[in-house]
Amino acid sequence: MATVIPLAEAVADLVHDGDSVAMEGFTHLIPYAAGHEIIRQGRRDLTLIRMTPDLIYDQMIGMGCAGRLVFSWGGNPGVGSLHRFRDAVQNHWPGPLEIEEHSHAGIANAYVAGASGLPFAVLRGYRGTDLPGRTANIRPITCPFTGEELTAVPAINPDVAVIHAQRADRRGNVQLWGITGVQKEAVLAARRSLVTVEEVVDELEPRPGAIVLPGWAITYVSEAPGGSHPSYSAGYSSRDNDFYLAWDEISRDRETFAAWMREHVL
Repeated sequence: MATVIPLAEAVADLVHDGDSVAMEGFTHLIPYAAGHEIIRQGRRDLTLIRMTPDLIYDQMIGMGCAGRLVFSWGGNPGVGSLHRFRDAVQNHWPGPLEIEEHSHAGIANAYVAGASGLPFAVLRGYRGTDLPGRTANIRPITCPFTGEELTAVPAINPDVAVIHAQRADRRGNVQLWGITGVQKEAVLAARRSLVTVEEVVDELEPRPGAIVLPGWAITYVSEAPGGSHPSYSAGYSSRDNDFYLAWDEISRDRETFAAWMREHVL
């Protein structure tokens, strides 16, 4: 069963240099508080996995946490580029960054395969794109029943999955609702997991459209109110659109970025 412990203790125990770390959350419930704690603890050479790396991975890349990125789209939503991500790829600052690019469907199916205990996922995607020629982990496969050529991608089984949710009870069962993305699949595919939550309550109240991740599937739960900011947690907070706009300027310059991180994260 999951154990409810402080965030700093959870990160110290779960996330090690060289680990593969999936931090999922789509539009909302993005685990910023956990990402900031990983930065503060100085983790290095991580393989970061995320369907849509946005500002939190820009910050982690810029602070030297990442050696590799597995992703399906990267940008500042509604604004433009991730400048720290771009600087790492183009100029190797603060260090070189290896990238493995997929489609959204490819990443989602790879998580499902990992959660299902399968070695790979099969889908019809990628046809007509140049991704198979650029990403070694996208391979053609022939259906043994119809002869149709399909695409295979290896299962994703992260060392650690990190997500944010609205609530957990004191036994470590987690409740989340709204746009749920691939959080459930990432946790079930991972070897270890951390869920930060807006609040820990005595009992989870039934809610239409909510899902519950059982405590037996989770390693640690940490209370982190506002832990998805500047994204939002449905029912608890609103998206900070101004910050997404401001980040475009903050992150363009290395010194401005470093100063902001020292003041607001470190």
